[in-house]
Amino acid sequence: MAVATNKSAVPSAVQRRTGDDTAGPVPDFTKEQDMAAFRDMLLIRRFEEKAGQLYGMGLIGGFCHLYIGQEAVVVGMQMTLKPGDAVITGYRDHGHMLACGMDAKGVMAELTGRRGGYSRGKGGSMHMFSAEKGFFGGHGIVGAPAPLGTGIAFANKYRGNDNVCVTFFGEGAANQGQVYESFNMAALWKLPVLYVIENNHYAMGTAVERASARAEELYQRGLAFGIQGEQVDGMDVATVKDAGMRALASVRAGNGPMILEMRTYRYRGHSMSDPAKYRTREEVQGVREQRDPIELVRKRMIDGGRASDDELKDIDRAVRQAVNEAAEYAQSDPEPDAAELFTDVYA
Repeated sequence: MAVATNKSAVPSAVQRRTGDDTAGPVPDFTKEQDMAAFRDMLLIRRFEEKAGQLYGMGLIGGFCHLYIGQEAVVVGMQMTLKPGDAVITGYRDHGHMLACGMDAKGVMAELTGRRGGYSRGKGGSMHMFSAEKGFFGGHGIVGAPAPLGTGIAFANKYRGNDNVCVTFFGEGAANQGQVYESFNMAALWKLPVLYVIENNHYAMGTAVERASARAEELYQRGLAFGIQGEQVDGMDVATVKDAGMRALASVRAGNGPMILEMRTYRYRGHSMSDPAKYRTREEVQGVREQRDPIELVRKRMIDGGRASDDELKDIDRAVRQAVNEAAEYAQSDPEPDAAELFTDVYA
């Protein structure tokens, strides 16, 4: 049964964009979970801010897609996974890497094309991998994570383990034909794959309602194949974790794939070259003030007496220091040797 949403009669623009109009009671987090989520989301935020600075300085080349605003999705989902599970995503991928536990220095070094990067400086922003951390890449082809993640899930079923592949892609990619071919195979063979649609409402510069039929119901895109879905407030990390736990329990039990549509929001443009003139400044500011995922956790902890403002500022200082160290490493690490041009090439 597809999970119904709780829409208010006249949701505000911020509610429509972020999923606050679908939100119910926020599940309880322990103090430790709140602290961990706060730190992990803050690490992604500060890392992406620094990456934007380095890009502006000309130290990062090519494309660079920042994850600022969407941190609760990947952090909440990562809290549901176990060793052996896999994660795969598209090109807006730095946050996924950090959430998976990949080292900030290695990620930043890859952005600057250095030897110490996760792809030895040859992959850049969109193409990094870590088999050790279960991260099977950011992928520059729109919609590509769906068939690749489905293939990983097929391998897990073939091997007879209970590992799940969490496959992320955006609402723009949700219209790709390869996504529906993947849905069909995953449902037919009851593969252990969880599809997570990160609906930030703007595929490049096009609002989702201008490009997608029934844009408010992307979580129902798998119903033709018998794939159940749920629409989730993707701005609250506790809500994301709760939905992820329920979905993964079903998938892991052998019931076949599921879809979670995370209603989230990106603050920056599609990429660093996008001025984002297709939306108003007031809309972006409204999300920042009312639905920012980091501020929601900060307020919850302070109001609940779980942390003081000084404690949280200390965490922020430590995160900033770690990010600064990663940036310094990424600028001082040597570039790859020219011989690297001929390695990892298949003919």
